[in-house]
Amino acid sequence: MANPPKLKKSLKLFDVYAISTGAMFSSGFFLLPGIAFMWAGPSVFLAYLLAAVAAAPAMFSKAELATAMPRAGGTYYFLDRSLGPLAGTVAGLGAWFGLILKTAFALVGFGAYLALVLDVSIRPVAVGLAFLFLVLNILGAKESSLVQRVLVTVLVMILAAFVIEGLLSLGETGVDIRRDRLTPFAPQGSYGLISAVGLVFVSYAGLTKVASVAEEVQNPDRNLPLGMILSLLTATTLYVLGVFVMIAVLPPETLAGNLTPVAAAVEVFVHWMPGNWELWLVLLAAFAAFASTANAGIMSAARYLLAMGRDHLVPEAFAAIGRFGTPTFATVVTGLITILAVVTLDVEGLAKLASSFQLLLFALINLAVIVMRESRIESYDPGYRAPGYPLVQIAGFLIPVGLILQMGWLALGFTAGVIGVSIMWYVLYAHQRLVREGAILHVFARLGQQRDEDLDLEFRMMLKDMGLRESDSFDEVVSHALVEDVPGLIGFEHLTARAATHLEHVVGVEAGELERRFLEGSRVGMTPVSHGAALPHLRIPGIDRPWLFAARCAGGVRMEDSGLPDTAAPAPVQAVFFLVSPEGDTGRHLRILARIASRVDDTQFLNDWLSARNEQELKEALIRRDRLCSLPIARSTATESLIGVALREAPLHDGVLVALVSRSADVIVPTGTTILEEGDRLTIIGSPGAVARIRSRYDCI
Repeated sequence: MANPPKLKKSLKLFDVYAISTGAMFSSGFFLLPGIAFMWAGPSVFLAYLLAAVAAAPAMFSKAELATAMPRAGGTYYFLDRSLGPLAGTVAGLGAWFGLILKTAFALVGFGAYLALVLDVSIRPVAVGLAFLFLVLNILGAKESSLVQRVLVTVLVMILAAFVIEGLLSLGETGVDIRRDRLTPFAPQGSYGLISAVGLVFVSYAGLTKVASVAEEVQNPDRNLPLGMILSLLTATTLYVLGVFVMIAVLPPETLAGNLTPVAAAVEVFVHWMPGNWELWLVLLAAFAAFASTANAGIMSAARYLLAMGRDHLVPEAFAAIGRFGTPTFATVVTGLITILAVVTLDVEGLAKLASSFQLLLFALINLAVIVMRESRIESYDPGYRAPGYPLVQIAGFLIPVGLILQMGWLALGFTAGVIGVSIMWYVLYAHQRLVREGAILHVFARLGQQRDEDLDLEFRMMLKDMGLRESDSFDEVVSHALVEDVPGLIGFEHLTARAATHLEHVVGVEAGELERRFLEGSRVGMTPVSHGAALPHLRIPGIDRPWLFAARCAGGVRMEDSGLPDTAAPAPVQAVFFLVSPEGDTGRHLRILARIASRVDDTQFLNDWLSARNEQELKEALIRRDRLCSLPIARSTATESLIGVALREAPLHDGVLVALVSRSADVIVPTGTTILEEGDRLTIIGSPGAVARIRSRYDCI
């Protein structure tokens, strides 16, 4: 799909935290401790800690990939674009099915807890909840994330109370009982402990699930990694301490194989509640845990099908966005397969199968970061970089592979089966529909082999969609831009020479060298031309900031001497932007280019550009209207109080910058000491909200 419909960016930091945290606290806390205890004995709480350590590299790596490629599909999208569509098919189908298994596992777990207080059958309850969350996810990500917020808040509060009450109870009971419950610490030795780590690893599988909804996250550079890190810290603390409490208060014969270990533990140390209220409280926490996992699971799994539908790996019907702005068909199919898994699979089987393939995906995610970095694709520009490269990623690849080998033939067979089925699907269905390869070809290119140029183009388009970062200072670049109004028709080479002459004085590079490099870049296809504008650009060493030369050419530019093909400029070129950036800051250079291109693509831009009356209005034409306003200083208006005031003392709102001051025939870039005068016209830029407040206060244009 050339221009697939985009999902709305409606998720904030707490939504990221809630999706990630809610996806972990279900089976891992309420169901698995008793099953894992049969393998590791009292050392099972240590298994949870080791599983968190094993999951951390994948969390860091996925945060990096998600901030570079905030697209629906998460793991599938990252592996497809890094290792190629075959790996993407395996990852997409496997991750989708793995999420379904984990979701089904959560729903069955809640049925087990509900059966403690009500005479109900486990599986019908699980089926009913699956249908409920299916409908909720069709209605919208914002609505389902609101439910997720409430569920996770309730859950974390109750689990924290469980841990605190349990630890206080242990302090009153005495150390002898606790020591007795911890002996023998690991009855099956290191093999049992490692096997338990592999089993409980599914408890952390939801940690990176939120990356599959990265396309819907606001400010992903900050909110994705921060939300995931906070989620891991929360989960690890509550898992380790909570499971330790269960081990300490429950006899081994009670805990081993128990499907409701939290309820059993609460009955031991909670005596101050009347009746069986403590069980109802546990049931509330279990509902919040299992429901949040199921809700996040269906939401994330549907995005895998959405992304694969966009890429033609599955039928395009899965990429369709319904009337509520969600992938309706993908959500329905995901919900129905979840119901099928609930009806047909047993509890321990669900846990092992979900863990085994998730371990494989975590290993591949770390490999993907290595491939992306070594590909040296300029447009790969993550807002967050995983620490400890490449040692953390190598360890993050080897540890999960080792854990899979310890999980037995069932897990190995399932993983191999999913891989085999995915490869067959790719060969029989997807391969003939694709012309795309992965970033791994760019690694081969460094060894003299081929590369996938379309991937770099896709990443550049992604930069355009993502927009600028707060540190990019695009508005400052525009404010300090050199501007020329060129009369009549002009040749591209002549215009380039004029631009180089102007830039020579601020960049510190000879005009002849700048001209040569601009023209050379154009002749090798590095000058984008679109909607009546051209964007020659280059990066050079020795400068500390980007510089822009903008030319308005109302009479047009002859592009035939630019080296561009005739079809590159179907419309007359009347705006040319020469951008020069520091050599070592590729990401910012590409993001500034993408912002200019995004503004140029606006149907109103060329009209604003050609109708601008002076240099100030030309610069204003480059800045998005929701981030800019013009404020004339005049008596008998709301701005009269600004006359004679130094700019630094002007009562303007935080979050805005006075970028330009038009005074008589001059346009100046002001400083804090600039005294505002009657007749000045200020160009104010800032966040949309801050600019809106300025408009409201001063009634500016």
